[in-house]
Amino acid sequence: MAKTTKSIEEKVEDIAKKQLDEYQVVHFAKTESVNTEIDEALAKAESKSGGRGGNYPDIKLLIEFPDMKRIPVMIEVKGKKGDFAKFGKDGDVMNFNEKGEVIYENIKRYAVNGAIHYAKAIINYSKSFQETIAIGFNGYDVAGEIKTQIGVYYLSRENMLLPKKIADYSDLSFLAMEHLASLQSAIKELTLTEVEKERRNTEYEIQIETILQKLNQRMEDGDESGGLNIKAESRVQLVCGMILAALGYKDVVAPLEIVDLKGQKGKNTNDGATVLNRIDDVLNSKNLPQEKKDTIHSIFSAILLDENYYTPRNGESPIKSVFTTIKDDIMPMFRSAQHLDFTGRLFNVLTSWIPLRPGDDKNDVVLTPRYVTEMMARLCKVDMNSFVWDYTAGSGGFLVSAMKLMIEDAKQNIKSERDLATKIEQIQLFQLLGLEIRPEIYILAVLNMILMGDGSTHILNKDSLTYEGKYEQSVESEGDKPFPANVFLLNPPYSADGKGFVFVEKALAKMKNGRAAILIQENAGSGQGLPFTTRLLERNTLLASIKMPSKLFIGKAGVQTGIYLFEVGKKHDPAALVKFIDFSNDGFIRQDKKKASLSKNFRDDGTGRERYQELVDIVLDRKRSTHHLDGHIIKDTITLDGNDWTYGQHQSHNAIPTVADFRKSVSDYMAWQISTLLTDTSQSGEAVFL
Repeated sequence: MAKTTKSIEEKVEDIAKKQLDEYQVVHFAKTESVNTEIDEALAKAESKSGGRGGNYPDIKLLIEFPDMKRIPVMIEVKGKKGDFAKFGKDGDVMNFNEKGEVIYENIKRYAVNGAIHYAKAIINYSKSFQETIAIGFNGYDVAGEIKTQIGVYYLSRENMLLPKKIADYSDLSFLAMEHLASLQSAIKELTLTEVEKERRNTEYEIQIETILQKLNQRMEDGDESGGLNIKAESRVQLVCGMILAALGYKDVVAPLEIVDLKGQKGKNTNDGATVLNRIDDVLNSKNLPQEKKDTIHSIFSAILLDENYYTPRNGESPIKSVFTTIKDDIMPMFRSAQHLDFTGRLFNVLTSWIPLRPGDDKNDVVLTPRYVTEMMARLCKVDMNSFVWDYTAGSGGFLVSAMKLMIEDAKQNIKSERDLATKIEQIQLFQLLGLEIRPEIYILAVLNMILMGDGSTHILNKDSLTYEGKYEQSVESEGDKPFPANVFLLNPPYSADGKGFVFVEKALAKMKNGRAAILIQENAGSGQGLPFTTRLLERNTLLASIKMPSKLFIGKAGVQTGIYLFEVGKKHDPAALVKFIDFSNDGFIRQDKKKASLSKNFRDDGTGRERYQELVDIVLDRKRSTHHLDGHIIKDTITLDGNDWTYGQHQSHNAIPTVADFRKSVSDYMAWQISTLLTDTSQSGEAVFL
């Protein structure tokens, strides 16, 4: 039997405390109190083992920088070689697996991982502290001498709670008062790269999808198996309502807490009424039109006041059970993400709960990927002066991406803090408008824009085909005024007339100028979109046609989509050259394995970000720094018939094939055959042997 090395954790902890004493740094033991807020945050957070039994860092500090800013420091001590830290393949501290699930074993075993767990808890469950420092302190015996390892990481809400290594230290002297200015300077340099931001966004999306899938299963299960037995058509409203109640509103409405749901049965005191009252308070505190408040109240009340959901079962109502998951597991991530289409991920999971209506196609309710919505907004040259609308808003993903670009542009061009604040408010209140006919999806868009803080003012629960193009809901007096749209972004339901081009014709007829980007079934441009495509060319110019990847919507049928970009208000010139781009290889690898995580089904091959940037540069006639798309760009004219818009229709077939062309064709065909075989067998549950 192999000899087990005994931990010397107590000795190592003594070394750490002696160093802090030597440098006159005030510190607290695991059972001592730093202050009430830190104590309560540690008590509320999930423990290292996954329970709710509290958290007890070995050593705690509250350091104060020269500018009076106070930052909590959590130190976790271990006493065995190999117990310092566990890192993932990307070099980050590994506290989550690829499915977004917590790896409790890593948090319990490794010093750095445990310290980061505690530091994250402080940010997630306190109000005052938006940044923390985590220190892993490990030691082990080598020939009678204790060797120590120190890992020092900075976490902040601004950096999306991604642990950033501050520097290499051999002892804790950097915490001494005379060195705190240097420590603070080092922290100020710790910003996220664009690659890190994208990776963090993906990690958040994976985590929230995992949580929601588990919650969905519990709501699906019946009473006999300990489930909540909540109807599929009720779950979207229920989850969205919980999130709104848990948000509260600034210093006006306190966020709803789990203890507020007491399981009473009174008309005004049951758990459903309690949640609904908090939602109403939140909405009344916002600068929202009364019509919108009434609509939202009506949608939520139908679910929250259902006796089946607020009546306690074994002492706890289904409403409280759902809210506990929302409060403990989802809200911390909402507060940490920056301009992330969070309810887009919510939407992606919840659409499997929403039954199709008669006439719907299973591809009518899909999430447009965030990287696509942002690319389309950039193709439309969205800036701080844009007025953007979407006629089939879904979860509001296009408007989220547009708002992000608009605010970024404002920050770059407006130097006065007062003027910047005024402009951002103008953008949120008056420069975004979305239409969504389905109430259960409309509420997702409202929630999304509220989380974005707050562009929900003109998200309308309306039929786009009868919409007159006005603001309709008034914040001041703009209700009867036309919305002056100069950007149109759309991914329509493909079962609608013209594969969805009916919505495009309606919207562009109400626009005087600007740009429109439409993500649609590609064959809508080769005749399936008639007669709308013909009529569109009478007052709009087709600028570009982009062939998108066939598996763009993971989990949905492999519909071949394309993006059509228009200049609005200018009749198409038959002599004008249109850019046709084959973007079927966008740098992302997609699979559709039912039980695989998002990280397995979707990953960057290393060129994804470059390819999307290159595409934008090509369409906007800008200098590009990469050439992945060489050989995949055609400039050609179209007729005014509206049926020759696809990339394939403009490919030259006169070139003599080479041996390399033959090999590539065979390779592509074999890859397609294998992919089809894997997809078919994975969905049927059969084993595949190759």
